[in-house]
Amino acid sequence: MQQQQVGSALTELRNASMGAARLPLEAPAATKSRVLLVDDDDAFRESLSILLGQEGFSIATFGGGAEVLDYLAEGNDADIIVLDWRMPGMNGPEVLRELRRRGTATPVVFLTALNDDMHEDAALGDGAVDFVDKSRRSPILIKRLEMIATAFRPATDVLDTAANGTQDVVHLGSLELRFDINRALWRGRTVDLTLAEFRIVAGLAMRAGGDVSYRELYDLMHGGKPQANGDHDGYRANVRSLIKRIRKKFHEVDATFDQIQNYARFGYRWMPLQVIAGD
Repeated sequence: MQQQQVGSALTELRNASMGAARLPLEAPAATKSRVLLVDDDDAFRESLSILLGQEGFSIATFGGGAEVLDYLAEGNDADIIVLDWRMPGMNGPEVLRELRRRGTATPVVFLTALNDDMHEDAALGDGAVDFVDKSRRSPILIKRLEMIATAFRPATDVLDTAANGTQDVVHLGSLELRFDINRALWRGRTVDLTLAEFRIVAGLAMRAGGDVSYRELYDLMHGGKPQANGDHDGYRANVRSLIKRIRKKFHEVDATFDQIQNYARFGYRWMPLQVIAGD
């Protein structure tokens, strides 16, 4: 049954890519996101890469986990990694665990024929952000990748965009961010944050509901510039310490403050007020 589903999906991908190829040539759309596609099925990988490329994604493909790990170790990066589950050598979950061990926080999506709850729970438990059945129609995968790229846009990019924009003041619910003087107000009261603490709060709040990795938060502490630090436990400890101080300062102005929540082994998220109120 799974082979039939994958075969149907492959046929759809081939038809979609061939149909698009017959359209008149036009200027390519602006690149949406950089995607690393890892799958040992050469035909499926090629067809999907063509389709995603036609949708504006920048694609690099790999036939196995070791290849993509080497690619990233050379200093390359991406916005999303799409992994197959069953591959020779390292399987998908092993690749994901190795990525997280190395401190790579790039969101991972599993695209696999293993569509049962057990595999989905295992993938999400290891830190994947989505689990997509290969038999699903290609527009569904494209839409999910677009949503993930938006939700996981690097906090440094979001913060820099806000800071360089035309608005000096940004209101996010009860939080007011003053980028002109690097100050934050909560329910109208000033929170006495340092510059590093302000950048952390702004980076989290501007991506409310999304997860921001320890690595991104550590870089935000240092002005948004990537920091060379191979001690994974060390930079996590630094981030946890700073988050603890930030929470304490918000509690001084509002004892009920609970917007900053931990995502175990990954980082933190800023929870919108309506989400917390609905729990």
